[in-house]
Amino acid sequence: MPRDLPLNSLGLPKPPSQTRVVVAMSGGVDSSVVAAQLAEEGYDVVGVTLQLYDHGAALAKKGACCAGRDIHDARRVAETMGFPHYVLDYENTFREAVIEEFADAYLAGATPVPCIRCNERVKFKDLLATAKDLEADCMATGHYIQRKMGVLGAELHQAADPARDQSYFLFSTTPEQLDYLRFPLGHLASKAETRALAAKYGLPVADKPDSQDICFVPNGNYAAVIEKLRPGAADPGEIVDLDGRVLGGHRGVIHYTVGQRKGLGIGGLEEPLYVVKLDPVLRRVIVGPKEALSTRIVPLKEINWLGDAPFTSQETWHLDVKVRSTRPPRGAIVRPTGPTTAEVELIAPEDGVSAGQACVFYAPEGGRVFGGGWIWKG
Repeated sequence: MPRDLPLNSLGLPKPPSQTRVVVAMSGGVDSSVVAAQLAEEGYDVVGVTLQLYDHGAALAKKGACCAGRDIHDARRVAETMGFPHYVLDYENTFREAVIEEFADAYLAGATPVPCIRCNERVKFKDLLATAKDLEADCMATGHYIQRKMGVLGAELHQAADPARDQSYFLFSTTPEQLDYLRFPLGHLASKAETRALAAKYGLPVADKPDSQDICFVPNGNYAAVIEKLRPGAADPGEIVDLDGRVLGGHRGVIHYTVGQRKGLGIGGLEEPLYVVKLDPVLRRVIVGPKEALSTRIVPLKEINWLGDAPFTSQETWHLDVKVRSTRPPRGAIVRPTGPTTAEVELIAPEDGVSAGQACVFYAPEGGRVFGGGWIWKG
């Protein structure tokens, strides 16, 4: 690739008309705007939508990511803007790489984040490989996150709009993937700007509501999905306190999450109780006072590191971390215990830290993402 040409808007030294971009299109407004904007700029755009599960199955719901309606909407956007659009059947891959693990994790008492696994194992792996097979120069998505060039190469940074930032769900993006990926919406100040662009391009999805749930979980009902995937998973059991005293019964461990307070069915107590642990082997839900949820030490595995120096080159890293997608980054000391494992000490304890969630690393200033790992039971 020639290096004496000026860089185009995607950072490549060639004219847009000679730059092929595969756009991952979910059928929503974000990825539709990315595809439309790049097409208007003259890029050789190829839209790709993944069929991730049977549209007629009970797991799918109207308006969910990649359900039948969304594929139709993505196709309409492609027709409006005049670029080719393909639907790829990734149903088996998605089930094996995402849904099965989701069900097993819940049965083991963890709280999984399937959207991260989907990005890691499907979109940024198989779909990215397909984009290269199509001889695309890069792949673009509608994620709200920024890719910036640093001294040593591409870096991952939080989105300009903190309310839309999706860095928590993209921490496992590798440096090699980051070289190839582009995130054209990450610099926008608000979602209103995205919808204004959709209206400008005359896109049929300009007013389409955002999807709020995990794509294969109708109405956020995790338990119903797991019962369908693992018949008998919702066997009843006991609710016990920290000393093992039985306080009541429950209708299945899969109906509870760490930190939950409402819906326990054990009223009449002097103080409110929270779910502090799940024991799927004994089918027990362990409850305790709010202070029992407080955690300072968090063990991590499967760490993906995006720093400039090797992860194990220092005994400690002073970073900000997120232990839930809905919480702001907070100060922590990260101590490597191996190439992909660590112990994180939170400067201020946090409630409801749960196995199966991600712990994402950030620079204390500037919004750069340094990767992260998966929380597990020590």
